[in-house]
Amino acid sequence: MRTIGVVTSGGDASGMNAAIRAIVRIAHSKNIGVYGFERGWDGLITSSLRPLSPRSVSGIIQLGGTILYTSRSSQFMKKEGIRKAAQNLAQDNIDGLVVIGGNGSFKGALELSSETSTKIVGVPASIDNDVFGTDETIGFDTAVNTAVDEIDKIRDTAISHERIFIVEVMGRTRGFLALTTGITVGAEIILVPEVRFGKEEIIRRLKESEAKGKKSAIIVAAEGIGDTRELAREIERKMGAEVRLSIVGYAQRGGSPTARSRLLANLFADEALELLTKDRGNRIVGLEKGKVTSMELETSCNKEKPLDMHLLKLANVLAT
Repeated sequence: MRTIGVVTSGGDASGMNAAIRAIVRIAHSKNIGVYGFERGWDGLITSSLRPLSPRSVSGIIQLGGTILYTSRSSQFMKKEGIRKAAQNLAQDNIDGLVVIGGNGSFKGALELSSETSTKIVGVPASIDNDVFGTDETIGFDTAVNTAVDEIDKIRDTAISHERIFIVEVMGRTRGFLALTTGITVGAEIILVPEVRFGKEEIIRRLKESEAKGKKSAIIVAAEGIGDTRELAREIERKMGAEVRLSIVGYAQRGGSPTARSRLLANLFADEALELLTKDRGNRIVGLEKGKVTSMELETSCNKEKPLDMHLLKLANVLAT
């Protein structure tokens, strides 16, 4: 293994830069050259790459986003785009490729692996935390802390004005972010795409909470549960209470990564380089029960990570 490439693909997550830094410096310690492909899969298709050295990644560990930029490539969704990327990997003499991203990035990496002899290793970085094969992804802890900070402030206003607040967090199809955020802010109700709640059920639970003497409430909802604006209007009609909607939005993606996200970036980078130096590819690294591990890329792509239903039940108990 003489030369490796690194690419950040899909949605950005805080800690990607920390992972890039660790990959470059660990590779350098093993006398392996590193090139960064810019703007995700488009960078492989256009062969947009630049050399990375220990000095070129100085001062980025604390930065959100990715110095390599990222994009969602329409060309890479086509067979000819994947084949062009594979050809460029060969022409650029890239022996190994580290893909930093989430589920979509890894599915792209799996498609690419069938067209190239370059060894591919995935490093999970996603605020959704929905990658099968790892208990936690880089950036998830940062996103949770961003949402928690916002909701803690909203709670002050909710109590002062005796209002119900719906706080929408990211999560189009999965509820890991909403669930972890909800339980850590003491939300009265947590809504996730995996568990459908009817509006009547939500209103019933709010009325039960009101009967116990609660004058305000926080509902944490993943964006994938449906129209939160309509839900707010429906609760106002049925409860006769003031309801406000707050959407945390893209702030969850950015910001300086937490210590936890930085630590995972370093640990995952170390395992990724360990695999590549042993000439092992088509795998993703991850964290399982506190231990850094790896599994087949295909297995990760073909299985769905389950939401912790016990955690959701616990959140409901704690909200009483």
